[in-house]
Amino acid sequence: MTGQVGRGEREKGRKGVGGKARLLQFRISDFGFRISLPPNQTERQKTGERGSAALKAVAWVLVGAVVMLLLVVDPFGVSPVDGWLGIERSPVIGHGDGHGQETELWTCPMHPQILEEEPGTCPICGMDLVPVKKEAGHGEGGDGRGKEERKILFYRNPMDPSITSPVPRKDDMGMDYVPVYADEAEAAAADGAVVTIDPAVQQNMNVVTQRVERRDISREIRTVGYLDYDQERMVSVTTKYPGFIEKTYVNYIGQPVTLGEPLFEIYAPELVQTEQELLSAIRYARQLDSAPADTRNRAVALVEAARQRLAYWDVSPEQIAELEETGQVFRTLQVLAPASGVVMLRMAGLEGMATQPGMELLHIADISNLWLTVEVFDNQLPWLNVGSAATITLSYFPGATYRGRVRYVEPEVSEKTRTIRLTLDVPNRDDRLRVGMYATVVFRPVVAKGALTVPAEAVIRTGERNLVVVALGNGRFAPRDVVLGPAGESFVEILKGLTDGDEVVTSAQFLIDSESNLREAIQKMIAAKRAGGGE
Repeated sequence: MTGQVGRGEREKGRKGVGGKARLLQFRISDFGFRISLPPNQTERQKTGERGSAALKAVAWVLVGAVVMLLLVVDPFGVSPVDGWLGIERSPVIGHGDGHGQETELWTCPMHPQILEEEPGTCPICGMDLVPVKKEAGHGEGGDGRGKEERKILFYRNPMDPSITSPVPRKDDMGMDYVPVYADEAEAAAADGAVVTIDPAVQQNMNVVTQRVERRDISREIRTVGYLDYDQERMVSVTTKYPGFIEKTYVNYIGQPVTLGEPLFEIYAPELVQTEQELLSAIRYARQLDSAPADTRNRAVALVEAARQRLAYWDVSPEQIAELEETGQVFRTLQVLAPASGVVMLRMAGLEGMATQPGMELLHIADISNLWLTVEVFDNQLPWLNVGSAATITLSYFPGATYRGRVRYVEPEVSEKTRTIRLTLDVPNRDDRLRVGMYATVVFRPVVAKGALTVPAEAVIRTGERNLVVVALGNGRFAPRDVVLGPAGESFVEILKGLTDGDEVVTSAQFLIDSESNLREAIQKMIAAKRAGGGE
């Protein structure tokens, strides 16, 4: 009985303890653990050991996660994981970031007010940003004072240095005013308008210089004109006696003729009468061979008078000699060409026409030499005169070049066009040129000999003055006023302002000049403030 009771009580006790164990297991399982209390001591020990092992595993997992997080994030920069993952840390120079480290600053070489912590391009001009150089006394090894300790005199507008402010502000475009420091003012006062540029910045700006040289300056004067006949090589064929043309040898315009070639035959009663008088005078003089000398002389004078009349009527000596030899009167006389050339005018219906003295029957022009008429402006005349050479080209003959010289300069300037007309002699040896052709004429006169010259692109023309930027050496540049002379062939003469051996900037001079003007403006403003007691 007792044993049964004891056994029943033990079973009841186990059931009670097991219920508590199950309750504890349910509540702890809510937190992810399964811990049960054994009914006896041995089971309690085993269950406790298993719970400790689980807690330790959870703790190690948490510790590992924290360590991995620190290695990946690496706020102290001591982990090699950054290198394995490809994360690079840039060298640090410049201003502090609050943790004892310095970050690199980048600025625009032409707009120093632009400061960035990463490389890139300037938002104003688009130039590549360059690293900010450490200044002595402000970086490592200096006195530890930062840029904020420098004395600020005033603030200036970044786009207009003449606009200043005693306090920081923004302009209408939202750009911050640029501070002007005392040390910059002292440097500006010492150097004036001289600009010093780092060699790396010069390369980025593409600064190109060239030495001043002496040379002859030729100016190109280009104009157009048209070809015309040489007025000195044109002749008109007329008769000095009335008559009738019975036969012609020139039948069309443009027919070439040579000197002494027959043009037409004409019958003239006065001419025939004069021929008869000549033959009669010759016979009469022969009959007076034995007469006194005075009589013979009068007879010879009659012969010479008849000959002279025929010569005055343009009868050639050969024709007169033939008349005297044959003793026969020529009914018609051949009129010969007075010059070589081409027939430019022929009267229509010439054959059989009755002519009068002075009537122009034919017009002959010699085209072996032509005239070229051109016009130039009055301000170009000082370099052109009689004898000036010119190169002539025509679109009709590509690649062909002709030469000509000025033979005449008109004494009057056209009031409407302000031009002067020039006449050039143009040889036409191959007879390819024709009257009326348009031609391009180029003169290249020397406007200055042995002149001190610089490239034309090196000159900055402001409208009020002319400037060049002179390279002083060691990265120093300064603008200089110059007086210009004649220009030509991409060069311009310098009358005053430069000497032999000077070196001028031919590229990026506008940027250098703007920086120099900025320094000069700052210097003037500082001087004005000091004069007004604003220092």
